Order: sequence, then C-alpha cells, then structure tokens
Amino acid sequence: MKASRTKTPGFWSRRIGEPIRQQLTQGVSPEKIALTLALASGLSVFPVLGTTTVLCFLTGILLKLNQPIVQGVNFLGSLAFLPAAVAFIKVGDVLTHSAFSSLDFPAMISMATHHPADFLSKFGTTAVHGILGWAVAMAVWLPLVYASALPFLRRLPLGR
Repeated sequence: MKASRTKTPGFWSRRIGEPIRQQLTQGVSPEKIALTLALASGLSVFPVLGTTTVLCFLTGILLKLNQPIVQGVNFLGSLAFLPAAVAFIKVGDVLTHSAFSSLDFPAMISMATHHPADFLSKFGTTAVHGILGWAVAMAVWLPLVYASALPFLRRLPLGR
C-alpha cells in the first residue's frame, strides 16, 4: 500500500493562481457585495477626472472588498462619469450660491495636461463644487444602492 503524499503547490499556483482565487472569492457575502456595489458605483462618478480607479482600488483594499467586482462596477460607472460630474458641479454651484461654473471640457483637459498649475487656479473651485455636489448625492446614493441590492443578494447562493 502506497503512502499518500500531499502535493506541494507549484510556483505558478502559489504566486499566480492562489492570489487570483483569493481576489475572486474575497468579500462574497451578500453584505460585502452590496457594500461593494454601493461604494464602487459612488466612487466611479467621483467628479475629478483620473481618480476613480485609484479610489476604487484603495477602497477595495482597505475594506477587503472583491476587487474584480469593484473594478467592473467602476468601469460601468465610467459611462455615467461626464453627465454625473456636470450635475455634481451644478449642485455644488447652487449650494455655494455661486454663478454656474464654466464647463469647457476640452479646454479643461488640455490645460490639465499642459499647464497643471494654471488648471488648478482656474478650475480648482469647479472641482470643489463638484466634490461638494458628489458628497451630497452620495449621502442618498450609497444607502439606497446598499438597501436595494441586499435583499436580492441574500437570495443568491453565494458560495455558502
């Protein structure tokens, strides 16, 4: 009779396969997935261009959320980024009793790329207004998405 030996995982399994498996299965409780959907959808429309992927990534790491879901939702949310950013800026303008901000996006992108200091001085207030509008919207959005997703997710067989 042969003695059974436990096979030691190989290099690729330890270094590639296992980290991928952990990412795919991390945070798969209904509550974690609902939190992931709420936060990733909210962060995906944060009104500062070029920040959403990093914000989503860091939030996923800090809260041990499922990164593939976080980044998938972030990708889908990018479709709503521009209209949401405009709405958030307008809300921020109203909340601060300011004149409506100038929103010449091609000029903004060009200036941000070629003259960052000038961009900040000219459009910094616009960004602050957008962040303010976003924060107000998130106070409603995050609990709404979480509460809406949770009952549905609790009915799914999520690896229990």
